[in-house]
Parts: sequence; C-alpha cells; structure tokens
Amino acid sequence: MNIRILYLLRCEQLTLEEGRRHETKAAQLVFIILAVLLAFSTPLSFAETPKGGGTLTFVLDREPPSFDGHRETTFRLIHVVAPFYSTLIRVNPENPSSPTEFVGDLALVVPEPMHDGTKYTFKLRRDAKFSDGQHVTAVDVVATFNKIIFPPEGVKSRRKNDYAMVDKVYAEDEHTVVFELKHPSSAFLPAVASPFNFVYSAQKLTQDIHWYEKNVLGSGPFVLSSREAGKSIAGKRNPNYYEAGRPYLDGFKATFTSQQSERIQAVRSGEALIEFRGFPPKFRDNLVRALGDQITVQESDWNCVLLATPNHQVKPFDDPRVRRALTLAADRWAGSAFLARTAIVKTVGGVVFPGHPLAASKEELQQLAGYSPDIEKSRAEARRLLKEAGVPEGYKFRFHMQNADQPYKIVSLWLLTQWRSIGLEPEQWVAPTYKEFYKTYRSRAFEVSVDFNCNAVVNPLRDVSKYISDDRVKENYANYKDRVLDKLFDEMNHTVDVAEQRQLMRQFEKRVLDEQAHMLVTLWWYRIVPYRSVVRGWKISPSHYLNQDLATVWLAQ
Repeated sequence: MNIRILYLLRCEQLTLEEGRRHETKAAQLVFIILAVLLAFSTPLSFAETPKGGGTLTFVLDREPPSFDGHRETTFRLIHVVAPFYSTLIRVNPENPSSPTEFVGDLALVVPEPMHDGTKYTFKLRRDAKFSDGQHVTAVDVVATFNKIIFPPEGVKSRRKNDYAMVDKVYAEDEHTVVFELKHPSSAFLPAVASPFNFVYSAQKLTQDIHWYEKNVLGSGPFVLSSREAGKSIAGKRNPNYYEAGRPYLDGFKATFTSQQSERIQAVRSGEALIEFRGFPPKFRDNLVRALGDQITVQESDWNCVLLATPNHQVKPFDDPRVRRALTLAADRWAGSAFLARTAIVKTVGGVVFPGHPLAASKEELQQLAGYSPDIEKSRAEARRLLKEAGVPEGYKFRFHMQNADQPYKIVSLWLLTQWRSIGLEPEQWVAPTYKEFYKTYRSRAFEVSVDFNCNAVVNPLRDVSKYISDDRVKENYANYKDRVLDKLFDEMNHTVDVAEQRQLMRQFEKRVLDEQAHMLVTLWWYRIVPYRSVVRGWKISPSHYLNQDLATVWLAQ
C-alpha cells in the first residue's frame, strides 16, 4: 500500500475521531472505506518500472571530518561518500528494515560458516573495477579488512573492537577471501556488513595508508564529480558499475545547511528532494499539510537509544540504590506517548534494538526497574531507596545536556521532571557547543550526563559492548568496571545458540538496567523521513547509516 496514502489516511482518521460529535459513525465508515479503496488503487512505487536520468538533490547539516569510512562514525560520511564505494556484504537494500538479512555486494553471496563456525570463505565477483580502471581483487579486500581489524600504529579504526573474534584474513586466490575466527560468533557477519567498510585499493593503501582521508577512489555506483569544501559534494553515474542498469540516476548533489529550518525549507521548496536523516513529527505534518501528494513519508524504529549516565565515581551516584532510584522515577510508557508527539523518540525498550530476536518482550521489560506500568509504586520505591542511601529531600545535582533539541534537550527536560517527582532537584547544565559537550562527556567531568548508543547494522551482541567495563571499551563513560557483565558479554559472544544468547542477554540486561542501574535507557529513537514524491526506489531502514549508496534510487519525472 502506498506509504503516503497510508499516512494521510491515518491523519484523516485522527481528525474524524476528534470530530466524532459532529459526524455519524456511518459517515466515518464510508470515508474510511473510500480512502482504503483509493490507497489500493494507487500505483505501488516498488511495482513501477524505474526510469533513468536526473540528479538527486539532498541536504544535510555539514560535511564529514574526513572521507575515510574506517576512521569515522558520523552519518554525514555515509550520506555523501557511501555512493562512491562498494562493501563486501551489506544489509539487503530491498529489505533494509530486516536487522538480520544480508546479501553480497563485492561478494557473490553471503557464505555459510565452515570448520565449526570458525571459517568464512567469500567468493568475489570478477567484474568490479575501481574508478581508475583497476579490477577489485581479493588483495584489495584483504588490505581493507587488515586496516580495519589490525590497524598499524597511528591509524584510527573505529570498529576494530567489532572484530575481536577474527584471527586472520587472507586471500586464497585472486577472487577468494578467507576470514578465520578464534571462535564461532553470531556477531561476525553483521560486523562485516557495516556500511563503513568501504573496500579500498591495496595499491593506494601501500603508497599512503592515510590517502583515503582526503581522497576518493572506489568501485561504487557513483564517482566523485565535484566538491566545494563546506558547501557541497556531487557524484556522477559510474558507467562501469557492476550491477547491470544501475544506478538509475545521472548523479547526485549534496548540499550542507547547518540550520534544520533551512533544510526543511529546502525540501518544501523543492531545492532539495530529501534529507535522509529525518525530521521531527511536527515538520512531517507541516510538509504534508503544505504539499499534499507531493510529499511521501516513510517511518521506522531507529537503532539509536537515548541514555542517562551517572558517573560512578561521583557521590552519591557511586551507590546503586541512588542510580536505581533515578531509573524507577521515569515513566517510560507515558513518556513514549507524550514525547512521540514532538520528538524523534517513541519505542520503549531495553538494551537491545526493539523487535530483534534478542530483544526483551514487553512482559520481560516490565520485570525491570523503571518499566513497571505502576509508576506510583515505582516512585515510592525510588523515594525509599534515596532515604536508605542517605540522600536528602531536595538534593541538587547537575544534569549534563547537549544543546540540541532533537531529541537530546526534549528528552533531557522530560527526565528532569521525572526526577523531581521523587524529591530530587536536578539542574540543567547545557553545554554551549557540540565540542564542549564532548570535552566534558569524554573526560567524565559530570555527575549525570545525557548519553546515547547509536549503531549502523543492528548487531546486539556487539552493540551492548557500551555497557561493559570502561577499561575494555572507550564508549563507556560511566566510570565503572563490572566483571560480571564482562563475563556475560563474552559468553554470549562465544556461542551461536540463539536461545542461549537470549538467556544470557536477559541476565546482562537485568544487571545493567536493574540490579546495578549502570545506565538508564530512556526511549529508542523513531525515524521520520518526509521527501518529495518524485523520489522512488529508496526504502527506509532502522538506521540512518544503511541503504545509502543510492544505486536503487530513481526519479519519476
């Protein structure tokens, strides 16, 4: 069913409900039936024949700090640089909403594990070329993954820890790459499918391993055509791309605009056709109201979660009773309904992306501190714990916040109201700039800070590494070591039995969120992408990092 029509139908249904006293139920029913019939009569975009040609214009806030996918973590790099590159495997672009479905890119297929799960052999396609004309071979893939997994001194690799299970990578022949693992791991394939794993030329890496930080040379659907530093990046169709008939576009152009209002206006005016990261609910509504069927909307749960992190080395937050009181105070179920009206958050969940096979069910969540539907009972327990821990009524502390509304400040201000409900007096400490926030955050110079866990490919066995001891991962800024968690993490990463993984994950989650309340999970983000209806062939995913090579995108004009 056409997504735009579904969205408009839902808006009309809500309007009807609000005006129920003015209309009969029969009239409502007739309207809904007619709207549904209209929806089914609307041509489905995925059934249409793609058209070639045209330039996709899109907008984002700023360009990435470098062009090297192996060292960066920002979506800004993916949105403007991923179209120039291939990866070994990837999340299925035809079904990007699935967190567990992978397909080959340079690899012909996703291989089955061998040798009791410790060996993966990837057969490469023979028709892939870098934009300088060189064929992509196993040597290039091996050089790429050695840079990612075993970076030499002085080379940053932001996803190195995701490959802790890998022993070695080597070329068996010109078109065969082998990964040998130290132990079987269900986290391996999702790690390999990361959209940041751009395959680089071994020749370029040998000449200068830092070359890709400032230069572009890939085998993706587009080649770099122009760049105006700080203003725009453009690509043109790669005539030698290995997927027959793709890309459909002649090219794309990304422009950088720091103000969200200006990006929204760019889509509204047609200057830009899409902003891939997403907009808050009210801007979706405004665009649909203003442009009607010229706007299409896609929405999805988002593989980002907002946290509140107490500093375990600062009193009284060194006491798990106090941390537990903080989480017990938060009414997540009511908060979800309230905050989803204005912020890009929605789903109540635990440490695992909601909907994944390893995620807690609603019933399992409700057994954890802070997830009970009886909020008054939870808050009474929170007050009892604070009193037992010697925290006086009206205790003041500063909550370190980002100076960004979506969703950081909005959810942070909501948290302040939740903590005041148990007799605490938290104060806002808003970092004036992005740089200042990270300086304080990374130096752990705070009492309690807003925090987050955002990942590209949904890979819970590795994504939850944020919660293990801070001497094992850099992403844990809560200042604690918990060897019980470390042991559970290692155990679930050393088994491929999903039932066992799930059992261990529940123990892990219980300790993180309940027994020790190391960090507080608030709500998972919710992605809303309204865009010009002429854009076809793009499918939303649970991550603003996925499905961004633009090979399947075409313009109906």
